[in-house]
Amino acid sequence: MWNEPDGTRRRYRLKAHTAKDAEREARDRILKETAPVTGMTVGQIWEAYQVEVSGRRQEAKMAQTGKNVLPDFGHLSASQIKVEDCRRYIAKRRAAGRKDATIRTEMGCLRTSLLWAFKSGLIDKTPRIELPQTPPPRERYLTKDEVAALIGAAVDPHVRLAMLLMLTTAGRIGALLELTWNRVDLERRVIKLAANDIGPRKGRATVPINDTLIAALQDAQRAALSDHVIEWGGRPVGSIKTGFNAAVKRAGIDHCTPHDLRRTAGRFMAEAGVPIEEIAQYLGHSNPNVTRSTYAKFSPDHLRKAADSLELGGVALVRQTRRQTPKLAK
Repeated sequence: MWNEPDGTRRRYRLKAHTAKDAEREARDRILKETAPVTGMTVGQIWEAYQVEVSGRRQEAKMAQTGKNVLPDFGHLSASQIKVEDCRRYIAKRRAAGRKDATIRTEMGCLRTSLLWAFKSGLIDKTPRIELPQTPPPRERYLTKDEVAALIGAAVDPHVRLAMLLMLTTAGRIGALLELTWNRVDLERRVIKLAANDIGPRKGRATVPINDTLIAALQDAQRAALSDHVIEWGGRPVGSIKTGFNAAVKRAGIDHCTPHDLRRTAGRFMAEAGVPIEEIAQYLGHSNPNVTRSTYAKFSPDHLRKAADSLELGGVALVRQTRRQTPKLAK
């Protein structure tokens, strides 16, 4: 039930059978009934989508990117958004010094929210949202010496534990910050990075706990004040960016990010000769070809068969060639 601007009370019988479904259905119905003639605004869709993803990391992401996207798009309906609007926004953000990767994230959130609204029946169709071209992949891999220096420079225990987890589980930092002790089996030495079987699973595999990590986890569990593996003062940690960057500076190594540790873990496995399919499973990649395109070149056997197929007689041929090579006149 809700009130119209003229004071008329409106009633609508919901089809939902649970409280959560009823809340969602009621929200969507009110949005439809109160939308302007041109359709729901991006601001309304954005707010509704934040409610939909509440309690997940996507909620914080939408809240942050909305500060930049909504001033330009919030007043528009989905049907009013044109490619020219996207291009103006991209140009504006570039002029403000923002990199294309950041702009892609912002425009990607806009596209995601509109696609959700379409699938939810809140809008009739989705507009074309133009994004900057995908920037070339950043390839920053740490050496064994850099890894040792970085971990040694981590003053805060929770930052050091996060580093060890990223390097030994190859998990994404988001998954590790959400990791709880009920998914860490110290007896069987296994970590399940996925919170459940229906939530976000990108890069969230179930991996063994190796000797490097087991002692750190045992110490952390004895000192734990919360359900979260990575905690600070008994509270979950939302980001390790500040502590991580400080450790990088103290270690005296070139700039790197937490995700570079996951990337480094993949390289270490490839250099050790681990099969690509196994690396893919460890990284949580559903398609081994993605893993192969990034890490195959680090394998000691990479292109080895191709090189062997080009053997032309080996040492004997080289010696024969030397005998047949005429001496140059002085």
